[in-house]
Amino acid sequence: MANDVKPTRKNLMAIEDRIELSERGHGTLEKKRDGLIMEFMDILDKAQDVRGDLADDYEEAQQKINMARAMEGDVAVRGAAAALQEHPEITTESKNIMGVVVPQIESSRVSKSLDQRGYGIMGTSARIDEAAEAYEDLLESIILAAEVETAMKKMLREIETTKRRVNALEFKLLPDLYENQEYIEQKLEEQEREETFRLKKIKEKKEQEEKEAREEEAEEEAEEVDEETEEDLEDIQPDTAAQSPTANQ
Repeated sequence: MANDVKPTRKNLMAIEDRIELSERGHGTLEKKRDGLIMEFMDILDKAQDVRGDLADDYEEAQQKINMARAMEGDVAVRGAAAALQEHPEITTESKNIMGVVVPQIESSRVSKSLDQRGYGIMGTSARIDEAAEAYEDLLESIILAAEVETAMKKMLREIETTKRRVNALEFKLLPDLYENQEYIEQKLEEQEREETFRLKKIKEKKEQEEKEAREEEAEEEAEEVDEETEEDLEDIQPDTAAQSPTANQ
């Protein structure tokens, strides 16, 4: 992946910005993951209690209804159940836990008094009343269990999603960004060394050319001086020859 990145300072700055942003995001997601796990453990403890209560309520309700059938008969039990006029009402709301929207279930008219169940008090026995009360408790446990179980499943999915994001940042994105950063820095250092070497060579070449130019100039000046000296000597020699005694004789 690093070879696909152009080693420019602009790209290096962009990668450094991405690294900073990714590191902040990684830290935030880690905190969110840890917070979700803590909330999930609390809900899990509550769910275990609710499951235990649900199992107990179900077992008790089964015992009560079996006793009522045995003592009163199926016809009397079904007649009492059919006499129910007011059915339970369920309303759902939502609450936010660490960014996760979980349901909050409210129920009403689940537990009823004897006169609210619809059947006549004189026409039934205490066995049917106990069975009705047991199933009302069971229904309340089912509603609570539905709320807790749904919240737990949503929290678990969010934890898994957050963990995948943390792992993707930690083991994929950030290592790739670090690799690209190192690659670009190495290439820029190489380019800088090459540029420094090239400038040094240019400077040495320029100094050599200037030196050679100065030497050539010095040689030309020396040649000019020699020529002038020779000319001066040529001018002086005839006059000297004219003034010699030998020449006069």
